[in-house]
Amino acid sequence: MTGSYLPATTDSITLASKAEDPFEAISILHKILENPSSSPDAIRIKEQAITILSDLFTQHNMAEDLHALLSQLRPFFAVIPKAKTAKIVRGIIDSVSKIPGTSDVQIALCKELVLWARVEKRALLRQRVETRLAALLVETKEYSEALALLTNLIKEVKGVDDKRLLVETLLLESKLHYLLKDRHRARTALTAAKKAANAVYMQPTQQGTIDLHSGILFAEDKEYTTAYSYFFEAFEVLNAVEDPRALFSLKYMLLCKIMTNQSKDVAGLISSKAGLKYFGPELDAMKAVADAHSNRSLRSFEKVLRDYKYQLETDPTIYNHLSSRYEALVELNLCRDIEPFSRVEISHIAGLIDLPVDFVEKKLAQMILDRKFAGILDQGAGHIIIFDEPKEDALLPAALKTISSIGKVVDSLFVKSSKIVR
Repeated sequence: MTGSYLPATTDSITLASKAEDPFEAISILHKILENPSSSPDAIRIKEQAITILSDLFTQHNMAEDLHALLSQLRPFFAVIPKAKTAKIVRGIIDSVSKIPGTSDVQIALCKELVLWARVEKRALLRQRVETRLAALLVETKEYSEALALLTNLIKEVKGVDDKRLLVETLLLESKLHYLLKDRHRARTALTAAKKAANAVYMQPTQQGTIDLHSGILFAEDKEYTTAYSYFFEAFEVLNAVEDPRALFSLKYMLLCKIMTNQSKDVAGLISSKAGLKYFGPELDAMKAVADAHSNRSLRSFEKVLRDYKYQLETDPTIYNHLSSRYEALVELNLCRDIEPFSRVEISHIAGLIDLPVDFVEKKLAQMILDRKFAGILDQGAGHIIIFDEPKEDALLPAALKTISSIGKVVDSLFVKSSKIVR
């Protein structure tokens, strides 16, 4: 070992940077890290070597080598401040995350680091790694394990009063409950995250993350106007720091315009200075959806969903809302097509909107149950019979109100008479 290491000096770093073969550079950097010196200058050089080594491993998709690097650095972590250790550990985990398809490696790495930090009694580092682990578990749809981890972690973080970490964990908990279709708990966790965020300075990216998730929850509750304002705030922040999630914020802004029947505003937003920055297939898909929706054309809408299947279906938020909008468009077309008839073949209606007869029959049945129109299905003949909308008797509500008032008076008189008898 003593004969294999290199001096922890600037010259050694320069030697590694001049190496034409990346694997030669990696070998040199490893030898610098093997130097036993723990002087301030040696520590500074080793930190540079770790950064360069992490970049090389990332460039060449060497996730396992990054994993091994953390194990190799444990003796080094014993001689440097805990804050520097946390910075290096988070940096290496970030490097692994930049390599595609490494979710399993990241999870294994985080679990290993959690155990090590627990043994070494590095509580703050462990809590941050556990937060990262919970995010990875959510990403890989291991929801039960993620929820158990977050529940314990949030209780612990509240005890140490780390507001920034508390905001991060609560926001993650809100996202998890949203994915579990528990909107009440998702909103509760988000409210708690906002309250904690108000007590401390938040980085712009974190504030943008909060606004983006707030918009998603409001959109889920069909409050698209409020959701739009949150998406706009998120876009302003994330666009300023060139965060890739700015594109998602812009897409969701366009989605809100479509869902509130303001499809004509979509083109203006896309052609704005900020919108042109993100012009591409993602925004092309949203513009195509807006055009189809504006024309109320079911065929055009279906064509857009086919042509831009990847852009629209890979984003659950976009896909779920457009699916509901598609259902509404189908209902609108059905109501329009059956309006001239009192009795019509279901197959004829299906032909008019170019949809399968079975689908149209089920949809019409559901619309009748939901009282979207008055009618019945004659399944034997394959017909739908449409009734005229019954006119509401204006006297009936007044009569019911009068009867209700009389009932209250009679009850009151009965109570009084009972008291007199006693």
